[in-house]
Amino acid sequence: MKVTSELLKLVADPTRMRILMVLSRKELCVCQIMGVLEVSQSLISKNLHLLDSAGFLSERKDGKLVYYSLRKDMPLPQSRLISLLADLLKGDNILMGDLQSLRDCEELQKKAAKCDMKTFREFMDRKKKKKLI
Repeated sequence: MKVTSELLKLVADPTRMRILMVLSRKELCVCQIMGVLEVSQSLISKNLHLLDSAGFLSERKDGKLVYYSLRKDMPLPQSRLISLLADLLKGDNILMGDLQSLRDCEELQKKAAKCDMKTFREFMDRKKKKKLI
């Protein structure tokens, strides 16, 4: 019961829920997660560390970038929580916004053919301009 209680506390945080849901769609680096969620690097890194320690994540290094994804061999309790969250959050406005931001981020990075801070800044500038319209 203690393990389940700790996992539920961990995924009760909205930022961690959002990270898990976008990572359930695609492997992402920290700057991509920052852009999609519009959250600071320190907050993303802290939450990625917690999710990784709890057995949710895998990481892969590519040069200076670290890419995160959901573990393929995730323990059953974590896997069931991901499925439950996905079911409960279907149609959620925040998640829908995150998924649209993820599509926008992917589109920009395909055009730029890279993922770096310059591309991230361009993405954030585009998001700000969209909000002003």
